Amino acid sequence: MLIALIAKDKPGALDIRKANRDAHVAYLKDSGDTIMMAGPFLDEAGNMCGSLIILNVADMAEAKAWAAGDPYKAADLFDSVELKPWNKVLG
Repeated sequence: MLIALIAKDKPGALDIRKANRDAHVAYLKDSGDTIMMAGPFLDEAGNMCGSLIILNVADMAEAKAWAAGDPYKAADLFDSVELKPWNKVLG
């Protein structure tokens, strides 16, 4: 099943994001086929301000477990995180 992880950073958290980005990207790479696509949302100035990650998992419990292991979670970067079932139509 495909799950969209939609996360919004806490206001003023760009330094936290940058400080933990290498660990986060390594976690994405180490996740293999679980990650269908991933990338940051950008604000009007072009700064990273959130994340969109499409997870390929067996169920919502696996998606929640993956999200809980993200270094950004440990860094307390996010103001909110949504996990939503997603259907790929194109691409």
